[in-house]
Amino acid sequence: MRSIREVLRLKWQCDLSHRDIATSCHIGPTAVRGYLHRATQAGLSWPLPDNLQDAQLEALLFPPRQKLAQKDRPLPDWPEVHKQLARKGVTLQLLWEEYRRVHPTGYGYSCYCERYAKWHKNAAPSMLQEHKAGDKLFVDYAGLTMPLTDPKTGEVSQAQIFVAAMGASNYTFAEATLSQSLPDWIGSHVRCFAFLGGVPRLVVPDNLKSGVTSACRYEPDVNPTYLALATHYGIAVVPTRVKKPKDKAKVENAVQQVERRLLAPLRNHIFHDLTELNAALVPLLEALNTEITKSLGSSRRLLFESIDRPALRPLPAHAFGPGLWSKARVNLDYHVVVDYHRYSVHYTHIGSSLDIRLTDTTVEIFLAQERIASHLRSHVRHGFTTLAEHMPPSHRQTQWREKEFLARAGKHGPHTQQLVTHILASRPVPEQSYRSCLGILRLGDKYGSLRLEAAALRALHSELTTYKSVAAILKNGLDTLAVPATEAQKPPLLHENLRGADYYRQDNAIADTTDVKENTHA
Repeated sequence: MRSIREVLRLKWQCDLSHRDIATSCHIGPTAVRGYLHRATQAGLSWPLPDNLQDAQLEALLFPPRQKLAQKDRPLPDWPEVHKQLARKGVTLQLLWEEYRRVHPTGYGYSCYCERYAKWHKNAAPSMLQEHKAGDKLFVDYAGLTMPLTDPKTGEVSQAQIFVAAMGASNYTFAEATLSQSLPDWIGSHVRCFAFLGGVPRLVVPDNLKSGVTSACRYEPDVNPTYLALATHYGIAVVPTRVKKPKDKAKVENAVQQVERRLLAPLRNHIFHDLTELNAALVPLLEALNTEITKSLGSSRRLLFESIDRPALRPLPAHAFGPGLWSKARVNLDYHVVVDYHRYSVHYTHIGSSLDIRLTDTTVEIFLAQERIASHLRSHVRHGFTTLAEHMPPSHRQTQWREKEFLARAGKHGPHTQQLVTHILASRPVPEQSYRSCLGILRLGDKYGSLRLEAAALRALHSELTTYKSVAAILKNGLDTLAVPATEAQKPPLLHENLRGADYYRQDNAIADTTDVKENTHA
């Protein structure tokens, strides 16, 4: 259903062709045509209703139907098909339509193409790419890097060079970033769109991890954050095939020009930060885009202004705010762990695998593309953020399993029971302390009740009421040592030779008065 929703968005919002949608969603053009036909018959339009669930969408698009009986289908004349394909303008689609008009019960289009491919063993010739105005933006990183020298330590790090080029005009954008990580990758795209003053229909990246989570020739998995950026700007991401540099020949040429015209002239310069390096790249990039080239007969900027810019789509009102996507499973305490902090979800989702979107300020939790929880981001490591409505009704009134833990602790002794009571009371939600209590009780099975009692007494005396502290006491044998008794607070001694705070306070007052008199005399 996620792929079908993306097909509908790319067609009805982005107005892409069936072939571009098929390439972006990693499905066949026939499947794209079928999904759109089914959606039209179901009376759907974009945007889809907010309350339309995946199960409801599936029922609308794929109603149950009776299975057709299998019939004999005549085999096409493949030599004649191959002969007709050599003629200009003739395609398999056209030949298949003519075949179905003669044989209505014949093969479907996908099976027709598959059987022709098996018959035709020769490799297909290479095709020259034709680029439409404002259609595609090719992006990649340069192979060369630029050194950045720390002025304090002298340590040298390598800055990465992000390069982008428009398909029709070759208009080029380049900037330096600290790495090729996801935040830098997304940030470079945002700044590139601002540089262009608009957005193209398609972005064609390489299969680096920041853009494509799992590289595959047929079904590459686009990074969720990268896909969110595409949705925000209303574009489609079409990764290149693995080890097929011809798919992004435009940016390959742009990378070569950037390395020769921007990086090579700066090879002997020493840069200390990205701001300094990017400032040096600006005039060189401007010279590259404004130079009149022999092959084009014009500059990249003039071609961009006359061809690409009028066809670009306008930028959205707000720039994309990057968010990191991850997956997490809901624990027994109905919390998910995100960046070493626990956030609550409704207890009915215990055991479910959820999608997490993490930004600088918020944590959004999704189940099947539906947001089920949202929290303000906390940077407290190993802390808890819990909403009362996420707790079961019994947890809102009493502490679940508290009596069971106290009863088991009481079998070891009063000090162990006191320690467990303290741990249960130290957390706002009982489930947050279950693991600590279980761990301490299991220490009794390993070391025995007598040693656990002695360790609990020492932990209470030292105010180290955690599982790790009790385990360390038992492991190091500190429970065998006597616990020092707390000394009673003794009354202060009174003697004529002992000077208290009042004495020194009086001396300071006299000194201040003397200073005032000396200043007045002066």
